[in-house]
Amino acid sequence: MQRNITIAPSIMCADLCNLEKSVREIEEAGLDTLHIDMIDGTFSPSMPLGINTIEQLRKITDMKFDVHIMANTNEFFIQEMLRIGVEQITFHVETSFHLDRYINLIKKHDTKVGIALNPATPLSVLDYVLPQVDTVLLMLINPGFATDKGEKQVSYATKKVEDLAKLIRFKDLDTKIEVDGRVSLNTIPTLVRAGADILVAGSTSLFEKSNSLKDNKKLMESLIQEGLQEEVGING
Repeated sequence: MQRNITIAPSIMCADLCNLEKSVREIEEAGLDTLHIDMIDGTFSPSMPLGINTIEQLRKITDMKFDVHIMANTNEFFIQEMLRIGVEQITFHVETSFHLDRYINLIKKHDTKVGIALNPATPLSVLDYVLPQVDTVLLMLINPGFATDKGEKQVSYATKKVEDLAKLIRFKDLDTKIEVDGRVSLNTIPTLVRAGADILVAGSTSLFEKSNSLKDNKKLMESLIQEGLQEEVGING
C-alpha cells in the first residue's frame, strides 16, 4: 500500500503581514495541516510568531496545527499550546530532561506528540521513547532563519531519514517521519524515497516565489509521486 505523504506549510515562510490571507490561500489549495514554529529566540535566533498570534490563528481556521517548539524551556510552551488547542506538539530532545513527563503530559490531552532532533543528534536518543511518540521530526539544517536560502541540508540528511525508517520498520511501529529544513523541489523525491512522511514546506518549495502556491503544490505532489514510485522500485 502506498504511503500517504503530508505537505505541512511552514507559516513562518508565508506573508506574515497578511497572515489570515495566507492561511486562506493555503486552505484554498486543499492543504489541511499548518506547521507552526514556536521559537523562544534563544534556542534559535528567530521569533516569527508569538503565543498570542498562534491563539488568534486558532480562531480563524480548522486546519491541523503541527507545532514545533524550539525552546530551552519546553514545559511552558507545551502548556500554552495545549491551552490553545493544537493537533500535534513536537519538542526537542536536546533541551528536554524529562522526555517521558512531556510525552505523557501531551498525550493526556489527546494530542499527538513528536520529538525533534537537530542534524547531528544521533538516533540512539530515541531508544526508549520511540514507541511512545507519533512523530519524529528530523531537522535537516541547523535551526536558524528559515528564509535563508543559502543554507544547505547537512550532507547526511538522506541517510539519517533512511536509518530512522529502518529503525521504525525493525520495531514494527507506525511512527511518522517529519523532515524540516530546505525541503526543496530538488530534494523532495529523495526524501520521500528515503522514508519521509511529512514534508515541512517553506521558501524553497510551497512558497517558492516564481510560481503560485497552487502551482507549487501541484509540483510538490508530482515530485512526491516520483519519490514513492522510486521507493516501490527499490523495495519491490
